[in-house]
Amino acid sequence: MTQKVAVLGTGKIGEALLSGMIRGGWAPADLLVTARRAERAEELRTRHGVTPVTNAEAAKTADTLILTVKPQDMGTLLDELAPHVPADRLVISGAAGIPTSFFESRLAAGTPVVRVMTNTPALVDEAMSVISAGSHASEADLVHTEEIFGSVGKTLRVPESQQDACTALSGSGPAYFFYLVEAMTDAGILLGLPRDKAHDLIVQSAIGAATMLRDSGEHPVKLRENVTSPAGTTINAIRELENHGVRAALIAALEAARDRSRELASGSNNK
Repeated sequence: MTQKVAVLGTGKIGEALLSGMIRGGWAPADLLVTARRAERAEELRTRHGVTPVTNAEAAKTADTLILTVKPQDMGTLLDELAPHVPADRLVISGAAGIPTSFFESRLAAGTPVVRVMTNTPALVDEAMSVISAGSHASEADLVHTEEIFGSVGKTLRVPESQQDACTALSGSGPAYFFYLVEAMTDAGILLGLPRDKAHDLIVQSAIGAATMLRDSGEHPVKLRENVTSPAGTTINAIRELENHGVRAALIAALEAARDRSRELASGSNNK
């Protein structure tokens, strides 16, 4: 892999991506990074052997630019990059809610842009990265993006019109599971278990359940029914979840996340 790739605004997710790429065969010498603080840039150089550069240098030198700054900082970054990005550079955005048209309107005509929504399990190589092509992105651009993000987990191509829904489901998804584990841990303590034991029971149950969902090919309803004996403990718990509207609350929560992603996109178009 001889293409130079630059990660701009390298935070936790950006660093996880760098680390995964190196494990996947990219040479550190071909990886460039930018960071807001000089000490952060030096930390990345020491830890991974990558080369810290300025944003302008990255735009001039790298074949692929991966923009990982916060959505509210993207407009400022593009203003800085635009004079230096040739139209043949592949630009990959990891910013929630910002459409590819936002980048295309600020960069040279014809610049290929790919939008990616990944999530924090990239830190443990179990990310779900959702990929959408801009109007100028080619099949080769999409394959290259899949190679990069495949180094930290799974990838899935979707039309850009589905990105807001994917952000709600998988971009924010890990937080919902952490929230559920937090609530179940509190319940375990209420039932008389020490926190550490409650935590271990729940985490291993979650890992086992996720593995069954992934590997069994069974519908989640079927897997749940296998645990739910007539007049047993599980059905009593499910009844309480239904009585408290947990299913409806989850649907409403994901709709709220989807709507916020749309708001971010609308805001970006006004900047």
